[in-house]
Amino acid sequence: GGCLPMVSTVTVRVPTMLRTYTGGKSVVSVEVGDGASLFDVVQALDAGCPGIAGGVLDETGQSRRFVNVYVDDDDFRFASGLGTPTPDGTKVSIIPAVAGG
Repeated sequence: GGCLPMVSTVTVRVPTMLRTYTGGKSVVSVEVGDGASLFDVVQALDAGCPGIAGGVLDETGQSRRFVNVYVDDDDFRFASGLGTPTPDGTKVSIIPAVAGG
């Protein structure tokens, strides 16, 4: 028998404004392939919760300015952006940026 493909389980914390897509759940687990990136996690999340990617990415597939995403405890903008690796057990937090400044 062949090996099963490696799967990473990533936990995503969903902010209140996006919970309409998750049925009110604040935390959603998604499964992505081994070697997946943050972009893959967002796509997998959107597959299970259609529309949620639009709250994180704009129509060009870039991250929205008013949304901060943390991979474990690191701001993805200071890591590798949407290419930030998300190995098994990664915790992703989507946090709306506070308006003003």
